Amino acid sequence: MSGDDDVIRVEGLTHRFGDLLAVDSVSFAVRAGEVFSFLGPNGAGKSTVINVLTTLLPLQDGEVVIAGRDLRSNPDRVREAIGIVFQETTLDRDMTVAETLEFHGRLYGLSREERRARVDELVTLVELGAKRNILIKHLSGGMKRRLEIARGLMTRPTVLFLDEPTIGLDPQTRARTWDYLKAVNREGTTIFLTTHYMDEADQLSDRIAIIDHGRIVAEGRPDALKNALGRDLVYLETGENGRARAVLDRAPDVGSVREKGEGLLATVTDDGTRVLPRILDALHAEGVPVTAINMKKPSMDDVFIHHTGRALRDEGAGKPAPPPGRAGRR
Repeated sequence: MSGDDDVIRVEGLTHRFGDLLAVDSVSFAVRAGEVFSFLGPNGAGKSTVINVLTTLLPLQDGEVVIAGRDLRSNPDRVREAIGIVFQETTLDRDMTVAETLEFHGRLYGLSREERRARVDELVTLVELGAKRNILIKHLSGGMKRRLEIARGLMTRPTVLFLDEPTIGLDPQTRARTWDYLKAVNREGTTIFLTTHYMDEADQLSDRIAIIDHGRIVAEGRPDALKNALGRDLVYLETGENGRARAVLDRAPDVGSVREKGEGLLATVTDDGTRVLPRILDALHAEGVPVTAINMKKPSMDDVFIHHTGRALRDEGAGKPAPPPGRAGRR
């Protein structure tokens, strides 16, 4: 549902590549100041939506408004309101840190005074002040990613689009990168995020939308999406999955049951510590041996698998997206 505080409003977005329907009447809204994660398997339409929103693909059908600017009639005005950090490095290795930021500011028509002030502010923010005159080819991967974030912030964007911002970074650098981004978000910049790290989406997002087969299949706050699956998840290995599944299907406090690895994963609709003994008693009564058992709360991985049938981490994280001109459904 859209409202007056929406900084992104998408209604009925549809996009085709020839006969391929990549995005099928997608609608969603992003509120000002949110961290909004947009997740989907490869081929789901995720990259197509993002490429349309960032003006890399033309808007075919539907309505998109970003920061009060209509994408169809005013794509140039939309570009003025957004910053983008791509998954792949797009830095000139023979320029220095300061030259990179200065050049980007010139492209966007910032005055000399504005460029100097922004460069000073941003190299401090991302802790590259000591590297401002160092060539990019001499920076580490984490430093390059921080520089790309700083470049995306040069124009004080209303919305910052981040495509896999921490992919390939070590855990410590990932955490530091998110420290910078949270600071930016607290200052009022809305963050539109894609990531293959489900823990990242879970912990950092105000809301999450999952797209599959060109449609939004789930949307909401992380806790609400997890709670919608059930109270707890019970994993069982019995060696006799067929008989065990028949028992679980009859159990009154068991919701969905699916195969996982060598066993079964059951969603329970009551407190798992109460349901689990009843499940074990029912299996024992039917002579089904239990060789392994585990119980846990639903995670965003479980949410993603529930709605798409596959794990996001298995969807080719780190593979570059095709150029927009040759994009398929992604």
